[in-house]
Amino acid sequence: MSAQLIQSYFDAFNQKNTDAMLDCLSEDVAHHVNEGNIRVGKPKFAEFCAHMTRCYDEELTDMVIFLNDDGTRAAAEYVVNGTYLATDDGLPPAHGQSYRIPAGSFFDIDDGKITRVTTRYNLSDWTAQIQLLLNR
Repeated sequence: MSAQLIQSYFDAFNQKNTDAMLDCLSEDVAHHVNEGNIRVGKPKFAEFCAHMTRCYDEELTDMVIFLNDDGTRAAAEYVVNGTYLATDDGLPPAHGQSYRIPAGSFFDIDDGKITRVTTRYNLSDWTAQIQLLLNR
């Protein structure tokens, strides 16, 4: 069940279906964002998703999901294939640059819901790709 929960979460991400992503989460989900603050609760998660949808168009590929023996923790490794749509605060200007970066997410699971999402990627790698395309 837990592997299917994580797969459903990522399927919803790739379908750009925030409501379906929210269905996978507990009400008090803790969302640990790369280079950002921890957001607690579905409303904060939904706000984050709206911001990301405005600034980025992303699809996750090459997904591998890992699960511990009791199904309470999971991890996923994948590749983010994206387009930078609108300038995000503190980042280089957006001009439709494409990028491809490896990333990972880590999850706590309780009672059939994701209670923690932690996402990590190399921001320096992303920035270098965006800057390279910006300078062309």
